[in-house]
Amino acid sequence: MAKSPKPVIEEVGFSHQGLADIKERVKGEHVELLLEYPTVYIVYDQEKPRAYQVYVGETNDIEQRTRQHLDDDVHDRQDWQYLANSADSQLLVIGHPHFNKSLTLDIENSMMLYMSGVESVKKLNNRRENQQNKYYTVDEKDAIFSAIWRKLHQFDPNLFPIESVVRDSALFKASPFHELTREQDNARDLILRRIKAVFRAQEKQQLILVEGEAGSGKTVLLSTLFYQLWQLGEDLNYTDFKTANIYLLVNHDEQVKVYQNIAEKLGMKVANVSKPTTFINHHDPREPVDVVLVDEAHLLWTQGKQSYRGQNQLQDIMARAKLTVAVFDAKQMLKTEGYLTASEIQKLENKAAQRGNLIKFKQQLRMNASEATTTWLHSLIDRRVVDKIPLDDQYDLRIFDDPQTMYQAIVARAQDESHGLSRVLATFDWPFKLKDDHLDKVTVGDFSLPWNLQLPLATDQRGQAKHLAWAEQHQTLGEVGSTYTIQGFDLNYSGVIIGPSVKYREGKIIFDPTASENTNATRNRTMPDGTKQHVDDELLPNELNVLLTRGVNGLYIYAVDNELRSALQHASR
Repeated sequence: MAKSPKPVIEEVGFSHQGLADIKERVKGEHVELLLEYPTVYIVYDQEKPRAYQVYVGETNDIEQRTRQHLDDDVHDRQDWQYLANSADSQLLVIGHPHFNKSLTLDIENSMMLYMSGVESVKKLNNRRENQQNKYYTVDEKDAIFSAIWRKLHQFDPNLFPIESVVRDSALFKASPFHELTREQDNARDLILRRIKAVFRAQEKQQLILVEGEAGSGKTVLLSTLFYQLWQLGEDLNYTDFKTANIYLLVNHDEQVKVYQNIAEKLGMKVANVSKPTTFINHHDPREPVDVVLVDEAHLLWTQGKQSYRGQNQLQDIMARAKLTVAVFDAKQMLKTEGYLTASEIQKLENKAAQRGNLIKFKQQLRMNASEATTTWLHSLIDRRVVDKIPLDDQYDLRIFDDPQTMYQAIVARAQDESHGLSRVLATFDWPFKLKDDHLDKVTVGDFSLPWNLQLPLATDQRGQAKHLAWAEQHQTLGEVGSTYTIQGFDLNYSGVIIGPSVKYREGKIIFDPTASENTNATRNRTMPDGTKQHVDDELLPNELNVLLTRGVNGLYIYAVDNELRSALQHASR
């Protein structure tokens, strides 16, 4: 296979003098690539150490486009005023022999995706997303982008960190610039059409329900919608539609910080990202907002708890919005206070389906695994049987007979930059009391590590603490995570300790609530008819499902129960 040509990148000051410099500096074939062909460009300024303002664009005429920014855009936009007035602003012009209009638009979109995942980028400007469909050189896009990024890393490693570091960040994974699948794209179009219909008819309390299992792309869809609704709000031609009235609700403190960081980078209202209870307590049903996007609606409370005094968070959110878009996966319900019966779920589905607002995702996007491997996992969790583990060249699924050996394998993966973010997780089968005088630990024989977020934050990350998810913190490689620290995030490789609450008896997996420390799943639940029932036989399998579906490229398993461990080892032969 012929080697792909290398990208050409030229850096000059972002100024009229910089334009003169680039015309003087560029020679030979590079004149065409940078001054006459389509190019991607980046304008950036380092406001202070590890704090950049960045603009990403593409153009067929870099000279004309730069003059437009310097002479015209400065009168209309504050970002261009700042960049044009700063003596330190730089212009990077990127060319490639294979660039065409579609490819530069796609590279521009990929650059926005990566820039949104860079911690040091504090403001990111572009105002559009440019995902392209099929075109002649589409198969070259990823390789060309990686070559460009590696070369940019040589210009400034703080602004352009190593590619794998960016891809592992929670900011990258929550970015609204991910390329959408056909399934996600169709869902986005349907939701935007429904928003138009709701505003035309001046309707209220409408629900769009997006269902899909872990890793099916629901969160990426929601992030994209949040950005595009804000971006396009002024152009939707609805008298009552305001960009300030679009809200994104997430359930984990870490995710709130991630999305608020993204909103701040993109110039959106940070206050429009919050937890559900905060939104409910600060909004009156008599003055409903326009659109509320709810991530992981399966974690919403269906009874009062702490600062929430209502009985159903989703119903209370819907009462405060003209339209609610909620993503939902019944197999990720984890707590009794968020439990819904099958008939309650059916009512929600029916409410959405009656308006054509029920969307079901069927693809699995997180795990780079074969269909045979995902079927094996479904059988383990849903059918509760241990089938023979299939051979899979794409996915590293291993069974371990010792937790220490598994931990060492995960550490090796985490320390290898080519493999990236890897952590050990466990079912919640060990006490977690959080007393000041000792560390709560997951202990199996001689193996022992602290539970989630007990070790001090790594010295070099203390300034970033408020933006970092559990798995992104360096010291958590020496801890064991649970569903409460990993749900909503993914890992490259996950090592899962299946604790004593999961057993194997007479050819079937069983769940033993007496061996679980997860009181959120094992205590009684008051049902709609007033009776109290245990629902742990649904919630404990859900806990296992969340843990076993975190690994993108690999899953390592150790089972505490002797019979389960033996069955898994036999299945792997």
